[in-house]
Amino acid sequence: MAFDPRRLSEALEKCVAGLALAPAGYCVALSGGLDSTVLLAALVRLRDEGHAPSIRAIHVNHGLPTEADAWAHACARLTERLGISCTQLTVDARHRPGESPEAAARAARYLALATALGEREVLLTAHHADDQLEGILLQWLRGGGLRAVAGMARVVPFAAGWHARPLLEFTRAELHAWGRQVGLEWLEDPSNRDTRFDRNFLRQAVLPVVRQRWPAAARTVGRVARQAAEALEIEASLAARDLA
Repeated sequence: MAFDPRRLSEALEKCVAGLALAPAGYCVALSGGLDSTVLLAALVRLRDEGHAPSIRAIHVNHGLPTEADAWAHACARLTERLGISCTQLTVDARHRPGESPEAAARAARYLALATALGEREVLLTAHHADDQLEGILLQWLRGGGLRAVAGMARVVPFAAGWHARPLLEFTRAELHAWGRQVGLEWLEDPSNRDTRFDRNFLRQAVLPVVRQRWPAAARTVGRVARQAAEALEIEASLAARDLA
């Protein structure tokens, strides 16, 4: 099934449907890669058609790869071309001895995003179905329980607003096809080819074989994640009732 902004609009409605207050606007965490570039461009198209509230972008410069400044400049050019504002944040993402470089960078990034998020604003990240598949498999291989199998939630409270992932129903292949179709350009992170990292090894060496046998693996695991999340909600509700 092809990706298009109308399907993104439906996904966004699902994300905000249960919120107690209406969102004040959307803030896209923009890296300059395929996923966030497609998310931002599709949102701008929705905005121009009158189907989305105010949109802005935030780019977090980790200062780690030698290309970091080039990524920041690319994000600035993209947002200027799309006609939206882009806040540029620089963080110290160096990891401590014994700490995962990925975890240190992620923690620094989300701390910066939290401080920059406005009241009742929705932070949008471009995690998609393949990210969900990778994350759940990694957690499972590391011994995670039901909460790990539930994967990434569609929307959670975050800072002064919320954090939503409207692309969880879409695969990377769908995003790539739409990006090429509308003539988008994006950057490729060279560190994604480093198979010393578990996620990269899974993505490059394991999942291609899995998809050959089970082409719909990402969607199937996404369905399992939703079922696990529902089970956790029921468990929490029953526990609260018992405590009462």
